[in-house]
Amino acid sequence: MATFNKYQNGVEVLVTTANASTDSFKFALTNTAPNAATHTQLSDITEISAGNGYSAGGPAVAVTGSEAGGTYTLAQDATVTITAAGGSIGPFRYVVFYDDTVAGDPLFSYFDYGSSITLADTETFDIGAASTLFTVA
Repeated sequence: MATFNKYQNGVEVLVTTANASTDSFKFALTNTAPNAATHTQLSDITEISAGNGYSAGGPAVAVTGSEAGGTYTLAQDATVTITAAGGSIGPFRYVVFYDDTVAGDPLFSYFDYGSSITLADTETFDIGAASTLFTVA
């Protein structure tokens, strides 16, 4: 099971710049530990190399926002599947959620899978549906 982590800067971006209803969001893969206190945009992380089924910037993810009792939650709508094709993808340990619409591609959260993962040709990796991607209380 992956561990959820929220970037500190993500709260400010969500309330000042991002629009959960209209912006495009993505998952980027990295094998370098993110720093939730100091990383603020996609260029702050070391993304894995593109190729073999993984595109630079990562796959898109559809999201839905909801509010209950003063807590806003942004969750993904459907499972995102990454499939290795023509070779391996990785290694990666972290899946970083970010806004691909706002300038600088601000980071919101990431999942730590606990150890590095490498997908061999034809293997798949699912980033589960209904995962909480970000919360603001």
